[in-house]
Amino acid sequence: MSEKNKIIVEVTPQYIKSQSSPESNRYIFAYTITITNIGLIPAKLLTRHWLITDSNGKKQEVQGSGVIGEQPYLKPGESFRYTSGAMIETPVGVMQGKYLMLSDNGDQFKAPVPQFTLSIPRTLH
Repeated sequence: MSEKNKIIVEVTPQYIKSQSSPESNRYIFAYTITITNIGLIPAKLLTRHWLITDSNGKKQEVQGSGVIGEQPYLKPGESFRYTSGAMIETPVGVMQGKYLMLSDNGDQFKAPVPQFTLSIPRTLH
């Protein structure tokens, strides 16, 4: 990724106990994402691609246009923050992904989302 096109992604996951049902193997997590354009050229988020894996190894792949119904356009130095959610069948899992971005100079590039852990409190130390 060149210095012209550079996006960083930060994630804060959170277990949603009130919507989860452990006896039914249903664990709900919210995650707040902050996408920041640290490059030199404005860019628009076109698509998202997620890989969600629970501790049984079950994988869910999610692809789609934009995030939460939006395709944020970020000028250099700007950030976009949103919260979304995932459901897995185990108390612990991981998520990772990428966003496909389109910069104002016509370049398409990927902004990776580093792997993060979905975990109910006091499961991991």
